[in-house]
Amino acid sequence: MKLDYELDDGNSARAGFGVIVLQSDETLENEFAPLFSGDGIGLHHSRIPFADAVTPETLHEMHENLPRSASLFPSEGSLDVIGYACTSGTTMIGIDAVEKAVQSAQPRSRVTNPVSGLLAACEHLGVRRIGFLTPYMPAVSEAMQALLVSHGLEIGAFGSFEQESDRAVARIAPASVLDAMCSVGGGDVDAVFASCTNLRTFSVIEEAERRLNRPVITSNQALAWHMLRLAGLDGEVAGPGRLFQPS
Repeated sequence: MKLDYELDDGNSARAGFGVIVLQSDETLENEFAPLFSGDGIGLHHSRIPFADAVTPETLHEMHENLPRSASLFPSEGSLDVIGYACTSGTTMIGIDAVEKAVQSAQPRSRVTNPVSGLLAACEHLGVRRIGFLTPYMPAVSEAMQALLVSHGLEIGAFGSFEQESDRAVARIAPASVLDAMCSVGGGDVDAVFASCTNLRTFSVIEEAERRLNRPVITSNQALAWHMLRLAGLDGEVAGPGRLFQPS
């Protein structure tokens, strides 16, 4: 028998989101899931090829694959915001180039990334001088520092795990991340920024803020917050840290 049915607006009735996740990333999807689970909020993932070694060369190589990854989302126009989930990749490719590549496949979607999320978060929180934590090797960290300084931020303290393997980054214990946050955030800084979408941070953000008495911003936190904000949902979703607290 042929059954009757009705159509509604689907899982993205209020807002549809897409996030392009690195092939090597093991962290972002777990941290994002609770933030995009509300009624009428749809989150879709696409993967982008990436080697395990995080170097300027491998990060640049993602540029040519961004349109293909963006094309694998549901039909054009169904997503309000797409996030490219790579802080170091955005640094090497460029904010504008990332947006152009994604919109070549999804022209109706707004596009963001963890760097743009960080800059918006710093403006929102009144942050200028940061304690900066990365897991990267020096060449990547130095490029990122230069990018942030070019956008008006000051680096008051810096520390890195100096790890090239993205698989290893996903296995850095949250307790080690917490200790590192406190190490770079204990001096003359307005906030701490912990970079990398593969670094597990959500479980320690609020404890770090308690110890330091200042905001802690991370790549996944800033990206998720900025995506929600671009869709007009800021203030409606509970997330970790002061960034998600009502103004």
